[in-house]
This record gives sequence, C-alpha cells and structure tokens, in this order.
Amino acid sequence: MTADEQTAAPQDPAKRITFFDTTLRDGEQAPGITLNTREKVEIAHQLARLGVDVIEAGFPISSPGDFEGVRAVAAEVPGVIVAGLARANPRDVTTAGEAVRDAERPRIHTFIATSDIHLTYKLKMSREQVLTAATEAVRLARSIVDDVEFSCEDATRSEPAFVAEVVGAAIAEGAGTINIPDTVGYTTPTEFQGFLLELYDRCPELRGVVLSVHCHDDLGLAVANSLAGVQVGARQVEGCINGIGERAGNASLEELAMILRTRADALGGLWSGLTTTEITRTSRMVSRMTGYVVQPNKAIVGRNAFAHEAGIHQHGVLSNPLTYEIMDYASVGLAQSEIVLGKHSGRHALRNALVEMGYELDRDELDQAFARFKDLADRKGRISAADLEAIVGDEMRVEGAADGLALDELHFAGGTGGTPHARVVVREADGSRREAEADGDGPVDALMKAIDRAAGTEGTLLEYAVSAVTGGKDALGEARVVCEIDGRRFAGQGVSTDVLEASATAYVRAVNASRHAEHGERVATGGV
Repeated sequence: MTADEQTAAPQDPAKRITFFDTTLRDGEQAPGITLNTREKVEIAHQLARLGVDVIEAGFPISSPGDFEGVRAVAAEVPGVIVAGLARANPRDVTTAGEAVRDAERPRIHTFIATSDIHLTYKLKMSREQVLTAATEAVRLARSIVDDVEFSCEDATRSEPAFVAEVVGAAIAEGAGTINIPDTVGYTTPTEFQGFLLELYDRCPELRGVVLSVHCHDDLGLAVANSLAGVQVGARQVEGCINGIGERAGNASLEELAMILRTRADALGGLWSGLTTTEITRTSRMVSRMTGYVVQPNKAIVGRNAFAHEAGIHQHGVLSNPLTYEIMDYASVGLAQSEIVLGKHSGRHALRNALVEMGYELDRDELDQAFARFKDLADRKGRISAADLEAIVGDEMRVEGAADGLALDELHFAGGTGGTPHARVVVREADGSRREAEADGDGPVDALMKAIDRAAGTEGTLLEYAVSAVTGGKDALGEARVVCEIDGRRFAGQGVSTDVLEASATAYVRAVNASRHAEHGERVATGGV
C-alpha cells in the first residue's frame, strides 16, 4: 500500500500524532537567530498552513520583544493552539498568560528541572521545593487558561520515581499535556521507551492525559527518540522546522511528518494532520528568515534529497522513481510551478504571486515590496519565486531596524595591489547622518570598520557567508554575518544584487540587534 493510499484509508483518532512546533521558541534560541515580530507572525501563518497543531511562539518573560512576538502570533494566527513558555514561578506564568490571552486556543507551557544535577547546580533547590513550585505553577496556569502543558526539564537524566511524583502532582492540578524532554539529547531509543513505560507504571494518571516528547539532537538521535516515544504511547511530538534549535538542534518536524506518512504500515497506523506539500515552502521560509542554511544532504528538505548523480541511479529513477525514491517529491511540495515575473508585471501580478507563495501583505507592505520588486526587475529583467522570497523576507527585517541605524551610502575602492578602502554614510532614527571611512584587510573588513566608526561600535566578525539566491550572473546575493559586539553574539542578513551592499546591510542589522539588546535585555531562561 502506498503512502497516499494509507492517507486515504480511515484513520484511527487514537493514533493521531499532534505536532507541537517550537521553531519560534527553541529554534530562535539557536546562536545568532533573532526574529522580529513581523517575521514571527509570517512564519506562524506558514506553520498554520502546514497544519501544525501547536505553535510555541516564544518565551514571553525573556524580553519585551519576545513578549510582543508571542502576543502578535496569538492575536493574528487563528485556528491553532498558541503556547507561551514559562518557568515554574508566578511572574513567568502570569506573563505567559497575558501574552497568549488573545489566542483562539491559548496554552501556557510551564516547566521546571527534575534532574539532581540541575537541582544542585542550577536551581539550588531541594526535591520538595521543586515539587511545590511545579504544583503551584500548574495551579496558577490552570486558573488563567484551560490548556496547560507541564514539562520536567532534563527528565531523561532524572530519577523516574521523582519524575513520576512531579508529573502526578501536575496532572492533579489540571495539566492536560505532560512533556518528557530529552533536554540534552542524552538518551537512546530503547532507553527512552523504557523510561516512558516506567512512568506509566509509576503514574497511572499519565494515561488520562496527552504524553508529549521533546528531544534534542546532541547525539543525532532526536528523531529516533521521538519516534520511539510515540511507539509506546506519546501522542504529541515537539520539534522545529529544519531541526534548528539550541546546540545541535531539535527533532526535525518535517522528518517526523514524512516518517509517519511513508511508514504508516510499520508504525501501526500512526498519522498526523500535516499538509506535507507545505513542507518545502515552510523550510525555505524558516531558512531565509533565520539565516540558517539547510545542509544539502538534509533529509526531506536538502537540495540533494531528491537528486541523483550516479548513472545507475538516474537510469533506475527514469524507469521507475520507486527504484531509488521512497517518497514522491511532490508530496513535500517540490512540484510547485515556478513563478516568473518581469519588469512589466504590475502590482496585481505581484500580489497574486506573493499570495501563492504564502505571503499576505497589507497595502503599505505591498507598496514597499512593489517598489523593491520594480528596482530589482530593472536590474535583472526576470524575477523568480526565490527572488521574491528573498526580497519580501528582507523587507520584513526592516521592521526590526526601523528605529535603528540605516545604511544610506556605501563607497568602496580597492583592487589588486591596493589597500581596500570603504566610506559609508549611516542614518539614525532621528534623521541625523554620520559619515566614516576606513581601510581594511579586505572589502568586508573595511566596510565593517567604517560602519563601526560611524555607529560608535566595535565588532568582531565571527562568521561570514554569501550565497546566490538564484543562478546566473545577475543573481541576488544574500549575505549573513555573525559578529561579537560588546561580548555578545549577534547576526544580521542582507540581500542585494551587490554583495558588498548586502554585506554592509547585514552588519548594520547586527549592530541594530546589539542596540536593541541593550534596551530589552533577554534574560537567561534555559528551556526544555
């Protein structure tokens, strides 16, 4: 039976797997990722089109920007459950409740660590204190919203008897979802199954709520461990698009989705409500807005996932795709028609193309995108879907910099045997302009030094990458920088047909991120 035939067959509601997406929370905690409110909302809309059941929109207490991002997603994205994360203390819980208040289906997700190593060195709390904190947090959360999820941070390195005790108390106070996270990616599939089965034995009440699993990929086992969890009764899996997240990342939701779709026969009919044809579009949007490039050989969404170079493979695929492809590339959204616009295309054509790609812009946003589109069309002639994704994504980043520094002018001189020299003019939010120039070891170094002098900052470039959005010598260039400014890491991205302009814009946005951090410091919060 093919995956499509399995999908068409009657599906047992008891075997439905809920997908909990934490791209906007755990994913954003990856080094160098900073999403503004508009980017979070746009990604959340696409996650809703993908069909995820729960969107964890952020950690509201961590910063004013994160609070506003969660609030905006809750207010603007209908249909899905919108969750805010909170540590097990009253201030976190009430702040999360306020942030998700306007959601159609609000959830508070509260957590506390249960492993002895976390209790001793991080929390400095006794087991009795942890039990009390968990109980009171769930009770408070349940008084604010009907839907409460509770997590035991670092559960897989905790004593099962204590986890069972804390989980039982959380259920008694009204938690409808219990999450057992492998916070540091330490467990193995067989070991994880044994742990969950022991929890069921020690805490029979667990069978009356939704068991969730949240696995990290430190040993490359996040997807395998998540799959092991659902095989013994978990009915919610948590993860991120493209597997992004802290350290080595989280379970990749698109991999889990396609495992359920492709191997339903081997998994006893487990299924999800995801629209898998939206996977590729979602992956590309998240990659572009976070700046985290998808590795070419990444399962499901890597550019080589359906590519065949070996002659014997090509021959087999041409004869019958099933010889080397276990999935139809159309099932993940790779068969979408290519959108091509030109300099004579009008505003209506642009709007229709953007709607087809999943973007819905208001009049002012469409005006800005149209102006950028016309400028690019004059330079390139033909604009592809990838070009549109890049310029719309770039325009969304302007929101985060609207009250910060902007690049007005850029001049560069250099060449073989000469010293690279850059001159820039930057504009502050109040309209004042400052000019500076500098020499450097190379053009990017000179640009960064000139921007630092104009902005009054001092940054160190840690990572720098430029990639072509499309093929051809007129391709848009997308630059990404990760810098250290005032002892902290910040990232920035820029898009232009001029890679030096893209690089300068990327660095200016990193400077703006550092400035915002000074005024809205993100608290160190940890997480499940």
